[in-house]
Amino acid sequence: MKNLIQTALIILLVLSNCFAQQEKGIIGYDNWLNTWTEFKPSTTEYGEPTQILSGNISKDTRLLKRDVYLLLGDVFITNNATLTIEPGTVIMGDFKTKGSLTISNGSRIIAKGTQTDPIVFTSSRGSKKQGDWGGLFILGDAPLNIFGQVSALNYGLKSSSTESIAYGGDNVENDSGILRYLRIEFAGKRTKGYGYFNGLTLAGVGNKTIVENVMVSYCAGNSFNILGGTPILERVISYRSSRNDYEFNYGTQCQLINSLAVRSPYISSADGSRCLVVKSYEIKEEADTTKKQTFVNAENLTLVNISEDIKSDIKVGLVQEAIYIGADTSFSINKSVISGFYPAVILDNEIVLNNENLEKIRFTRTYFNNCKGNIYRSGHTNNDDLESWYGSRAFDNLYSRGSDAETFIDAKSTRNPDFRLQVNRIIASNDFIDDDDDNDD
Repeated sequence: MKNLIQTALIILLVLSNCFAQQEKGIIGYDNWLNTWTEFKPSTTEYGEPTQILSGNISKDTRLLKRDVYLLLGDVFITNNATLTIEPGTVIMGDFKTKGSLTISNGSRIIAKGTQTDPIVFTSSRGSKKQGDWGGLFILGDAPLNIFGQVSALNYGLKSSSTESIAYGGDNVENDSGILRYLRIEFAGKRTKGYGYFNGLTLAGVGNKTIVENVMVSYCAGNSFNILGGTPILERVISYRSSRNDYEFNYGTQCQLINSLAVRSPYISSADGSRCLVVKSYEIKEEADTTKKQTFVNAENLTLVNISEDIKSDIKVGLVQEAIYIGADTSFSINKSVISGFYPAVILDNEIVLNNENLEKIRFTRTYFNNCKGNIYRSGHTNNDDLESWYGSRAFDNLYSRGSDAETFIDAKSTRNPDFRLQVNRIIASNDFIDDDDDNDD
């Protein structure tokens, strides 16, 4: 009996050590990217539209799987109405009118797909490309850091009233609905006067809004654009965006958990693009310093730049930093993987390097792989102090030069990639049960 107990304890100790050491980056007992994602959306056939959505929708509406819907121009859900979308439903953004969908402040979207039947927003074109249509906007009344607490979308949306594009307030627990098992493909139209639309814009969205298992792929703008609010994003994916994967601004207090950004050196905007951009404002004088400035708390992220020859791509200028951190922000990242960038992180040159500011920018238990430089300050050629600070034992960061094949379980598969970290063939997971929650709210 004694030997049996000792053997069980040894096995338990070995297992716990294995999993504790390999918990960086995205995690899960199973590869949670399976079944509901699509990494080659240009080859997927969705059929022809059978129903048209246009103008203002001011009463509760349900979209059915049996139909394919076309967003004709800028569509708005208004008057506190709820848009419910059945699992498996396909909604196409019209290419000619650059269709978009806005859930106005006070209205809600209930888009609960499943692992085997995700909801898809995509392009109406036969030959789909980035920027074919607008994107999805969700507006709420959670706090912003601007004077007056209320703002309006500045994208040239053709709304019937300013109320349809207004967002912001003081409701931290704003509930604008549910996005679960949902894909957004080929969004991010370009406009002459307003720049690019984004895949998913959350503006003044609160922490009661559920955003889980959402994939944005091949977007010409930012994949996820977060403007203020207090959202929680979990198991979200940005794949091959032309611009930034996740951009945070206007005092957002955001949790980003167990999520993925996959970049390519060969798909990028002319002025560069990053996995994470963390800012508190566009113009400092417009920010209300009495309000909370932007804070992003990230845990178990995998940020990876997939390249056939990362050294060559860096040399010819195709690779830049994974994370940009602006002045007057707070940022914390823990148990994450940053692989294939130059450098991994850039701090804005207006950030004064003192104890107060360094306490607000934390990198802990993070795996820096194949990066030419780790944490730099913009415009400074000598970053030894920063590298030494974040390289100390207190932060427990790790540094490696492994190839993608050595670092991830299967980063090259275009059908079922697996970006969980593998070291010595041990899968990164701290989840011992299947947490399939298709039917949960």
